[in-house]
Amino acid sequence: MANVTTRSEQACFGGTIGFYSHASTEIGGEMKFSVFVPPNAPARPRPALYFLAGLTCTEETFMIKANALRHAAELGLVLVTPDTSPRGLGLPGEDDDWDFGTGAGFYLDAEAEPWRRNYRMYSYVTRELPALVEASFPVDAARRGVFGHSMGGHGALVIALRNPQAYLSASAFAPICNPVDVPWGEKAFGNYLGADRSRWAEWDASELLKRGSRFPSSLLVDQGLEDQFLATQLRPDSLEAAAASSGQELVLRRHERYDHSYWFIQSFIEDHLKWHADRLCV
Repeated sequence: MANVTTRSEQACFGGTIGFYSHASTEIGGEMKFSVFVPPNAPARPRPALYFLAGLTCTEETFMIKANALRHAAELGLVLVTPDTSPRGLGLPGEDDDWDFGTGAGFYLDAEAEPWRRNYRMYSYVTRELPALVEASFPVDAARRGVFGHSMGGHGALVIALRNPQAYLSASAFAPICNPVDVPWGEKAFGNYLGADRSRWAEWDASELLKRGSRFPSSLLVDQGLEDQFLATQLRPDSLEAAAASSGQELVLRRHERYDHSYWFIQSFIEDHLKWHADRLCV
């Protein structure tokens, strides 16, 4: 694999789980990512499903904690998970808070100093990483899906709505649905994008729907009702209202007793992978 450093590879459910790094031109530094390749993929390129993790997570978190690999192996899906931000750049303040900077890239392209040169996770996830994966792994470039959790759920919905022709499927677990109007989003957008709030709407799924963006297929969102961030940070009601008023197909499922953790993701990961397989494995 040209330009890719293999950190480790192991057999898993008949396929291969690998952890890799490369020098990213979008980020201006090293980026890490993980890929699960299901059995028999080299014989016939498979769809690639990109998972975007949440605050504080890395490229390893989903692969280790979500219980997804068995299902991906059975369904014939390649899973790809990037890290959640640049790391170790030495920017002032990047390691001061758990919800901003390192581990908190928010899947946008920063516009304000000192972040704009390196915090370009949107361009990394939508352009550079897919090109690298499609050149290095047995992946069908025409069949691409995206999903994520929390901050990553926000990223998945925004990426799908901004690139409706590049992805065939999209879903989210407990996404930040209206970040322009919640503390996590206000902190991240204010620092990454600057004080002009009119710029923030381009990175908010609810606002994009209000502005006319559409995804051609249904969006699937699962939300736990015991989620500690539900009322203050996530706002699924805002996404639901925006989808209803805009005509966007949305399947929003609310679940009693479930919280924001990976136990919640484990409980519904099979549903999400089958949702994507139905749209990608055709």
